Amino acid sequence: MAHVFCVANQKGGVGKTTTSVNLAAALYQAGQRTLLIDLDPQGNATMGSGIDKRGLTNSIYHLLVGLAGLEVVRVASPPGGYDILPSNRDLAGAEIELVNLERREKRLREALAAFDADYDFVLIDCPPSLSLLTLNGLCSAHGVIIPMQCEYYAMEGLSDLVNSIKKVHANFNRELKIIGLLRVMFDPRMTLQQQVSAQLESHFGDKVFNTVVPRNVRLAEAPSHGLPGVVFDRASRGAQAYLAFAGELVERVKTL
Repeated sequence: MAHVFCVANQKGGVGKTTTSVNLAAALYQAGQRTLLIDLDPQGNATMGSGIDKRGLTNSIYHLLVGLAGLEVVRVASPPGGYDILPSNRDLAGAEIELVNLERREKRLREALAAFDADYDFVLIDCPPSLSLLTLNGLCSAHGVIIPMQCEYYAMEGLSDLVNSIKKVHANFNRELKIIGLLRVMFDPRMTLQQQVSAQLESHFGDKVFNTVVPRNVRLAEAPSHGLPGVVFDRASRGAQAYLAFAGELVERVKTL
């Protein structure tokens, strides 16, 4: 059975897509059969996986509105090795169209059900809002991975996200839980970040992953080459952190 995880945070610019792409590539390199789902109309995870979003014939949009099946939509990421359900600006229209469809919040879950045996991990890169797209992701998932910066505003937004996850758990998906918090873009030279990191560990305990992803320019450069950071420069500190995170996640799911 595949472990289905959303990578979610209602705050933008916190490293959701960077985490999704690099974790997918790192899991593949660790021998895990992995599917990445790009649920963001911006299509950044698609481009970062080496897929040209402007040339797509079918995308996650076609899957959600019932115009194509998963086997038609999924493509392989040439550099990453994992499969991906790609996205582009068409997906923005799905928000409106989904409103009038039956079981609108479970369209993705039902599409994935028949392919559960094909993968060990399914990662869902969610947009930075609690929209129908994010709701589809949360209804499909067993758990949520929350990437966050160790800054004050990120702490403020975390409580909103936790409340949203609780509401989805209560009303739509009783399997949903927080898998863990991943500290990203971390700069140990900043006292505030060290303080927030300590607060997270104190409040959330073992829900905080041991791996810490440092602020790293090589991770930022990788998408412009259409490559995951762990492929673009495997020796960089950022890539090494995501490779370690993949190993930690594989061990954590054994105890779920």
